[in-house]
Amino acid sequence: SLSFFLSFFLIFFILFGGVKTKYKTKSLIIPSIHNIKYTKTKKKTMSVDFSTLAQQFTEFYYNQFDQDRAQLGNLYRNESMLTFETSQVQGVAAIVEKLTALPFQKVKHRISTLDAQPCSPQGDVLVMITGDLLIDDETNPQRFSQVFHLIPDGQSYYVFNDIFRLNYGY
Repeated sequence: SLSFFLSFFLIFFILFGGVKTKYKTKSLIIPSIHNIKYTKTKKKTMSVDFSTLAQQFTEFYYNQFDQDRAQLGNLYRNESMLTFETSQVQGVAAIVEKLTALPFQKVKHRISTLDAQPCSPQGDVLVMITGDLLIDDETNPQRFSQVFHLIPDGQSYYVFNDIFRLNYGY
């Protein structure tokens, strides 16, 4: 619930808050997500412009989800896991099957907040989104939260963890 999320993000803020880079940046090409900035350090780890990555990833993900969610498979790997409400699935095929089996035809996501933090020296990025979604022809939006753990993969990123929840008023 809310206290869990607050504790979770407080721990991440304490551990990873305030990370800044001093290095020159270069463009990193991600399939369908372009102009991400990164730097190579002397230790051969990647330092990411995580805000830009999160913004571009979020725009791409929800535009693709709203148009044709069956095409989201290239963002996941076999070790990826999706938690959708109370259901957990692992692997590209199972994730795409879960997303395409959702009981609606049309969906439109509207993002309210987007927060991102680096979560490892290797360039992992944690992204949290809140927003509204309109399903089929409904006029009352449903609130949702979603968290992505993005992992570098060569000169791209993939979704290692994806956690989705509808937010109900109490």
